[in-house]
Amino acid sequence: MEWEIVIGLEIHVQLSTQSKLFSGASTRFGAAPNSQACAVDLAMPGTLPVPNEEAFRYAVMFGLAMNAEIGKRSVFERKNYFYPDLPKGYQTTQLEQPIVGAGEVEIHLEDGSSKKVRLHHAHLEEDAGKSLHEDFHGMSGIDLNRAGTPLIEIVSEPDMRSAAEAVAYLKKIHSIVTYLGISDGDMSQGSLRCDANVSVRLKGEEKLGTRTELKNINSFRFVERAIKVEAERQIDILEDGGSIVQETRLYDADKNETRSMRSKEVANDYRYFPCPDLLPVVITDTYIEQLRELLPELPDAKAERFQSEYSLSAYDADQLTQERIIADYFEEVCKSCGEPKLAANWVTGELAALLNRQEISIQESPVSAQQLAGLIVRVKDNTISSKIAKQVFEAMAEGEGSADEVIEKRGLKQVSDTGAIEQMVEAVIAASGAQVDNYRKADESKRPKMMGYFVGQIMKASKGQANPQMINKILKEKLDALL
Repeated sequence: MEWEIVIGLEIHVQLSTQSKLFSGASTRFGAAPNSQACAVDLAMPGTLPVPNEEAFRYAVMFGLAMNAEIGKRSVFERKNYFYPDLPKGYQTTQLEQPIVGAGEVEIHLEDGSSKKVRLHHAHLEEDAGKSLHEDFHGMSGIDLNRAGTPLIEIVSEPDMRSAAEAVAYLKKIHSIVTYLGISDGDMSQGSLRCDANVSVRLKGEEKLGTRTELKNINSFRFVERAIKVEAERQIDILEDGGSIVQETRLYDADKNETRSMRSKEVANDYRYFPCPDLLPVVITDTYIEQLRELLPELPDAKAERFQSEYSLSAYDADQLTQERIIADYFEEVCKSCGEPKLAANWVTGELAALLNRQEISIQESPVSAQQLAGLIVRVKDNTISSKIAKQVFEAMAEGEGSADEVIEKRGLKQVSDTGAIEQMVEAVIAASGAQVDNYRKADESKRPKMMGYFVGQIMKASKGQANPQMINKILKEKLDALL
């Protein structure tokens, strides 16, 4: 039997407002527990919520970036449930009339293909607090600092058919919200969290299978692993003749498994009703158009510009524009060195590898854009070879200074003096009688490959500093003269 995975994502994005959705309390991350929860957040008697206009501004900007319908009249409801970290006993959210309606976004996959994923809607809501289970000796602590923080919940249609597609979509949403500046998207701090709805069905069937919801996954890698392991679990059950229970499940990254948390609630379980303390919010066409004019260049538009302006491939342009800060770094390198293709290769190659090894972001890169540009200039003007450039890059990453300073201090300047290279070539030829004899006897088609031995010996003699292009040219002339 051939199975098809069906995936929809619900992504919770914390908006980068200075205050909460309905109160003036701070949203600053890392404050002492319960130091940023005011009377409104705690639902003390007599308090009334006041909507935060900035949250609406950010939500509309997101909708415009997704080519989505904007809800010109949005209404808040109360979603009733009882958790220790929900002091009101309900969450103020949007159900019937959300701020953002249907839209779509294009995702790009590693095999070069593209796909449209539809947005069902995105709505504004307040976050709950946080239950803390460590260090309380069998009890739980409650931190209400996050209670009331503004979120947009972004709900996709079930359009994704693999874990890879789900990750590509999540990365695209992350890219859009960070480009817009409406969220820092920091998954480690809970600024972006993902719930994955996963079901399976036999290929060719139209009816959706019973879905499970994987709750609060906080990294791209874990989203991919969680979806894969949950899909495998469901397929195993169905192939053994069992049935899938609709439920909410937790992904355990340490054991790489999902396990049941609770039965899956439906809307009726939450007893939604319109919030009596909040009037409908009406947004005008003028307001929408003013925000449209403020939108920055978004990832897809930037990728298209990179292809046309810098003659980059679609793949390179997509890699460089996934994060705005990487795109800005690349453009700064280009501006200083004038070599976009080399800049793209270094940013997506050596620099990306360095950041991955050290597990740091590009903001923390030990090699600045100006330093990398200086290195590329020295490769381009043949001061150093591409191979030596990697040594220089590592030295720059260790804090040894600019490319010029490293080259000078380590004596790495490439030998491009014709006379000096001729002497090295002649010395290697003189010491390699057997190889020269084999070269002379070989078919012409095999000789280019046989030159590798001589090039290696010359590079060894020059400690890697001889100009490879000049070596090949002079070596071929000298060897051919012996034929």
